[in-house]
Amino acid sequence: MSGTFDCTRCGACCCNSEENRAEGYTAYVEVGRRDALNEHPELLERWTTPDAHGVPHLKLDRDGRCLALKGRLGRRVRCEIYPLRPHGCRRVSEGSEACLRARRERGIDVEAGRVELRR
Repeated sequence: MSGTFDCTRCGACCCNSEENRAEGYTAYVEVGRRDALNEHPELLERWTTPDAHGVPHLKLDRDGRCLALKGRLGRRVRCEIYPLRPHGCRRVSEGSEACLRARRERGIDVEAGRVELRR
């Protein structure tokens, strides 16, 4: 399926999933010890927040969207830390089940090529 999806027109996987929200998880993607973002303390401070155990996670806005994601979901987006994004961000690949699930949760209809964003 890869190649049929344009991640710069989506951004759905950069939002906290319904499952995480239902379970009360407010921390998003963990920044692991080996992630390149750790080599940039100023960016780490700007884009992350520690969880209850002091482990840095990417910050979310009140709607559960990663603060590093700029632009409009389903239209045109970009990641402010893309070259330094944590391993967790790199795990979702275009067209994967995780990608499709995120798109469905955000109302981005892949088949019809239209966007019906839900609040």
